[in-house]
Amino acid sequence: MSPSTLPRLLQKQSDALLEEWQKLLLKSMGRHLSPSDEHTLLANTREFLGLFLQAVQTGEVKDIHAPAWQQVRDFLTSLSASRAREGFTPTETAVFIFSLKEPIFLRLRDETQDAARFAAEIWSTSQLLDQLGLFTTEAYQVTREEIISRQQQELLELSTPVVRLWDNILALPLIGTLDSNRTQVVMESLLEAIVSTRSDIAIIDITGVPMVDTLVAQHLLKTIAAARLMGADCIISGVRPQIAQTIIHLGVDLSAVTTKATLAAALQVALHRTGATIVKAGAPSR
Repeated sequence: MSPSTLPRLLQKQSDALLEEWQKLLLKSMGRHLSPSDEHTLLANTREFLGLFLQAVQTGEVKDIHAPAWQQVRDFLTSLSASRAREGFTPTETAVFIFSLKEPIFLRLRDETQDAARFAAEIWSTSQLLDQLGLFTTEAYQVTREEIISRQQQELLELSTPVVRLWDNILALPLIGTLDSNRTQVVMESLLEAIVSTRSDIAIIDITGVPMVDTLVAQHLLKTIAAARLMGADCIISGVRPQIAQTIIHLGVDLSAVTTKATLAAALQVALHRTGATIVKAGAPSR
């Protein structure tokens, strides 16, 4: 295809092309857009078509990673990230580019009389738009992965709450599997709470941990060691009979750690160590 054919076509019929593209794009979205979203979408098409025209006018229509396409890439990256955050699907994001094919192809057909030349122009333009469509999808995926990773981190933080049970006594209830990533979050949350509350004792409750193996036990010991370095002692509660048998079978040494079957029992030990006592209200005096 002659390098000047596509730029000349876009410049000559930009208004009509933009109008037809917008109609096709709105029809292919597959969802009802609010007036505000529709206005944003139409503004995006105008901006993109302007940047697209500037890029093809340089004569570079084979490689969208060339410097001439930098502004187009930046625009598509921003658009894809925005759509990923707003809940658009990958298809709805990619169709922004692919819906531009039909109006361009129809005008290329009208502009080109020679069949061989027309075929070459269609092929070149299709490759160009395919590159842009794939770039859009990849940019969308990068943002989605960042969102998922952030949400996973937030869930980890929410699933490891540190509770202040009493003066100088913290509790860290664990629910679910304890892996390396979660252990890091657990450790950071516990150490920050120890510093902020100046607590001396931390109760790590594993009632909600379905299985304790060697790896989980090692994670617990690392957390306990880190807490001790901060000047706090740890008590493990929620040690069920099957977990106790598993720990013995694995040969894990928890002899230096106080363990209790229930959180209540662990709290009693912690209160005793801090010199506090609990008295029932209204208990009859003797």
